[in-house]
Amino acid sequence: MSAEGGGPNPNFTFSEAMVSGLAEAGLEAVCIAPGSRSTPLALAFDAHPCIECFIHLDERCASFFALGMAQASGRPVALVCTSGTAALEFHAAVVEAMMAGVPMLVLTADRPPELRHSGANQTIDQVKMYGDHVLWAVDAALPESNAPEVALRNLRTLAARSYAAADGLRKGPVHVNFPFRKPLEPEGPYRPRFDQGQSSSIGRGVLVPTSEQVEELVALVSAHERGWIVCGPWPGRPPCRLVEAIAELGLSAGYPVFADPLSGLRFGPHTGWSPIIGSYEGFLQHGTGFHAPEVVIRFGAMPTSKYLSEYLARAERIYQVHVRSDGVWADDSHRVSCYLQVDEAELCRQVAKRCRREIGSWGVSVLAADERCRHRQDRFLRGNWFDVSAVAAAISALPDGGSLFLGNSLPVRHVDQFARPDSRRIHVYGNRGASGIDGVVSSALGVAAADPGRPMLLIVGDVSFYHDMNGLLAAHRHGLGNVTILLLNNGGGGVFRRLPVAEDTARFEALFLTPSGLDFAPAAAMYGLDYGCIHDQDRVALKEALCASFHGDRPTIIEVRTDGAKDERLRRELIHSLIEIQEDIS
Repeated sequence: MSAEGGGPNPNFTFSEAMVSGLAEAGLEAVCIAPGSRSTPLALAFDAHPCIECFIHLDERCASFFALGMAQASGRPVALVCTSGTAALEFHAAVVEAMMAGVPMLVLTADRPPELRHSGANQTIDQVKMYGDHVLWAVDAALPESNAPEVALRNLRTLAARSYAAADGLRKGPVHVNFPFRKPLEPEGPYRPRFDQGQSSSIGRGVLVPTSEQVEELVALVSAHERGWIVCGPWPGRPPCRLVEAIAELGLSAGYPVFADPLSGLRFGPHTGWSPIIGSYEGFLQHGTGFHAPEVVIRFGAMPTSKYLSEYLARAERIYQVHVRSDGVWADDSHRVSCYLQVDEAELCRQVAKRCRREIGSWGVSVLAADERCRHRQDRFLRGNWFDVSAVAAAISALPDGGSLFLGNSLPVRHVDQFARPDSRRIHVYGNRGASGIDGVVSSALGVAAADPGRPMLLIVGDVSFYHDMNGLLAAHRHGLGNVTILLLNNGGGGVFRRLPVAEDTARFEALFLTPSGLDFAPAAAMYGLDYGCIHDQDRVALKEALCASFHGDRPTIIEVRTDGAKDERLRRELIHSLIEIQEDIS
């Protein structure tokens, strides 16, 4: 076949075949970092009418932005960069995508084989460079003039297989490395040709539970009144069918549902009729004085809650069933009794139809403890101002249908501990695969870009914000006026105040707390975001600033400055005030 798309340059024939194959497979968005070696891919993507391009100057920001888009859309998003260390900048996001099960296509340009291991400039070993942190890695064929038809069919098949692998039962990143020889530019005006043949179509079904599996779970639930359903983080936005099915199982089995904020079950209309629990940390961390459940049915990844995970690890006599369709193991204490790799929603529906039981007295006592915790927390937050108060106010102000992205360290822990179940449809996201603090801003903006009509709130600490300030450029470049950033500035790594090392007053601040002392207002101005700072515990000012931002059309940073030591002291006071609640569960 001739290389008409890019003149005699075979780089464009190959790139156009790959891009058209990805578009046919379903790819709708690509994040591109500028560079020379990736020119054929960049021009082909930019020219394709069905793929939206997001240009990022910083490769690391591009990769986390793509991660956020993939979380929100539930579909693979592609990444493109030039050769050399540019590809290494993707690595942290690739690890997060792998650990969290987020679909991404990582397309790296490379030097041709004769320049590898030769001392050539900007040349490193990129073949399978991400190791086991991808589901599949392929070194694509070197483009050649007058390539046989089978070579181009291979590229179109590679596109379909790459997309399907990233979006499979186990979702995650796929890496395709593209060697290109010079020249990297087309001869004359670029006139791409994407009608190079039909790509392979790859379909996927669901893992339907067997009748034996359903019968066994029905028998287990029917024989044990004391049971919990524990829902850990879900990659991206869980399907509505899954959320409703788990909520229905909780109602039908009479089992309280312990809903991680990233599970999709903490917020939504189902909280009005299903026994959803959100304050479990309040009555779990003071001991195990109440009667333990006999059965726990788990969904999703490991819970965010330290105390919930520790409780399940200590309980030797609990029969634990873990249901997860992607087959990824998530049991760090090795207490799971039965692992079912089946479609979660279908299993829940079938079991719920067979189990019709009112919640018993033991389950009622768990729900009562949750309610008492919520009331006491609300009363404490009304009477005290600290970082948790600001988080609660921000979530309370978020409109129905909004998106919430939680930074790691303190923000996700605060929401896990203190955010009550709510009937509003709030879609919660976070990077909990590897739980790093890098790329949080970019990931949140990627979520916002996936659905620009939906208000998006990012709650982030000052250290995480500093790590990814370059990511702010995307808000202006891509017109993301739906973004509100609540910046909790408590003077450094406040999460370390929870650890014993905080008692080492001589070295704690310098080695662990590491306050930056930065004024973030100039950063907002430099990147074109509106900025406001809340002083003097002004709840009214915070609410007004949040509401104005949620209903405005400008990306906004709202900085809340708190005293980190006071924050931790008040949090401990609140937790201590809940100590007698767990004693009432029997």
